[in-house]
Amino acid sequence: METISPVATEFILFCQQRCSQGWPALYDEMCWVAGHRLFRGMGYLELSQLGLSFGLTDIEATISLVEAVTCQSRNLVTKA
Repeated sequence: METISPVATEFILFCQQRCSQGWPALYDEMCWVAGHRLFRGMGYLELSQLGLSFGLTDIEATISLVEAVTCQSRNLVTKA
């Protein structure tokens, strides 16, 4: 798996904290946050430049990315 941008990781975790639900509710929250630029003023374009796509043609890659970040986050919490 390719390296995930730290900012993209923070964005996903930010959305997860706001939503606290799984997919697809998390995807909806990510779209809402990006559409309203609630995370560091970043929108769809800026986030896509970090490798986070919101397009349905790339949904499988987005799901994999979100799962990797949330799984890593859960592992860190359980180890603490």
